[in-house]
Amino acid sequence: MRILLSNDDGYLAPGLAQLAGSLEGLGEIAVVAPERNRSGASNSLTLDLPLHLGKAANGHMFVSGTPTDCVHLAVTGLLEPQPDMVVSGINLGANMGDDTIYSGTVAAATEGYLLGVPAIAISLASFAGKHFATAGRVARELVQRFTSQPFNEPVLLNVNVPDIPYEELRGIRVTRLGRRHKAEPAVKSVSPRGETLYWIGPAGPAADAGEGTDFHAIEHGWVSVTPLQIDLTHSAQVGAVRDWLGVGA
Repeated sequence: MRILLSNDDGYLAPGLAQLAGSLEGLGEIAVVAPERNRSGASNSLTLDLPLHLGKAANGHMFVSGTPTDCVHLAVTGLLEPQPDMVVSGINLGANMGDDTIYSGTVAAATEGYLLGVPAIAISLASFAGKHFATAGRVARELVQRFTSQPFNEPVLLNVNVPDIPYEELRGIRVTRLGRRHKAEPAVKSVSPRGETLYWIGPAGPAADAGEGTDFHAIEHGWVSVTPLQIDLTHSAQVGAVRDWLGVGA
């Protein structure tokens, strides 16, 4: 079993160290992660600059690019043979609902999935970061289950873990993505040179957080596991757009 680890918080992030330690002994582990924090990088690839590869003292590799760059490089030539699985994380902070669109953690897993490799994105649903070990233990259990009961097709799982001791988890719920309200307003500030600066505002509160959603599971102490797919076609509107344009099938 060859497991590729990546993240979006950078190769020095405590969540990545926890993940590597938690999965130790389950297979041959390779770490290819960004050289710095690339949270919010989504699925971006670096096409205008060459990418530089470095290796830390512990053997972890780091790339001067995005999480997607890291997994793409690893799967398409850096690692021989290719990994059997990609695990991205452990992210500091939840990736639920609309967060998944922007998340570099989810993007790293998504790149593996798009390249035909089963993938898991795992996040600790708190910025306090008190219980990375809980998320690490959940990650180990999921990888063990995959090893003993592999899917017969590529799968992309988005996993969020409450930031509580493992013994306090209520279990696992298979969920759907909830939805957030629009983001809070941008934060305006002024630089020492008098320049106007803006910071992207925080994510808004959950709008769709009912039973069955990832938000609901986390709020009630459950691990949330959401299977994702990459198909942006709005199938229900295909007919309406054909009629609007006056064209046939």
